[in-house]
Amino acid sequence: MKHLLTIAGSDSSGGAGIQADLKTFAALGTYGMSVITAVTAQNTCGVTMVQNIDEKVVEAQINAVFDDIRVDAVKIGMVSDKQIIKTIAARLRFYKPAIIVVDPVMVSKSGYRLLAPDACETLINELLPIATLVTPNLPEATVIVGYEVNNKKDMLKAAKDIIALGAKSVLMKGGHLQESADDLLYDGNKEMWFPGERINTKNTHGTGCTLSSALAANLALGLSLTEAVRKSKEYITLAIDNALDIGSGCGPTHHFVNLYRKAGL
Repeated sequence: MKHLLTIAGSDSSGGAGIQADLKTFAALGTYGMSVITAVTAQNTCGVTMVQNIDEKVVEAQINAVFDDIRVDAVKIGMVSDKQIIKTIAARLRFYKPAIIVVDPVMVSKSGYRLLAPDACETLINELLPIATLVTPNLPEATVIVGYEVNNKKDMLKAAKDIIALGAKSVLMKGGHLQESADDLLYDGNKEMWFPGERINTKNTHGTGCTLSSALAANLALGLSLTEAVRKSKEYITLAIDNALDIGSGCGPTHHFVNLYRKAGL
């Protein structure tokens, strides 16, 4: 069994962050482990408070996992403090996991800023150069490259610029496009577009976390980058199409829909 580690924030409502990552790892048949970088108070309506974990505790969590258990892939999600980011980067450079997927979480779906402004540059300088794959949406790509990313031409330009910052590959999510919802995979040599499907639902809480975790799991399982993207998109599309109408805001995706169906639930 492959061993997956998520380094991210905790979501008290269970739909995003560490909770979504662990559910995704389990749904895809891998063993999930976690390093918690922050505790958030949030529900389907939004985030009300964030408490960062001391960087020494983050470091100790990373060491505890790597010193005892083989880590086949790492997914990095919410890292809101520049010292925490530096600590994570230093530890991962030391342990050298084969696969690192970075989801540059910056703002929650409800508009709460999850990444401190002074930490953006640190994320770009410390995490992108060690990333196997970076998964920004268009607003996140705009922050990373410093210019507006609004259309497919912009997406390709931004992907090339993110590669120039050190990332090995980029999956730029096109959900914010006007004309389509296509995603772009770029590895520094070739571009590949994946048609996006818009699903008429408000229940999309945790979709970015879930997709990046699926990518980490599928890469650890030995799929090629292209096939990992294809399989991960199929997984998140099914999870959104069967999203759970929980809470009064944006409900979570259904991470275990296939298992529930097999169980007759």
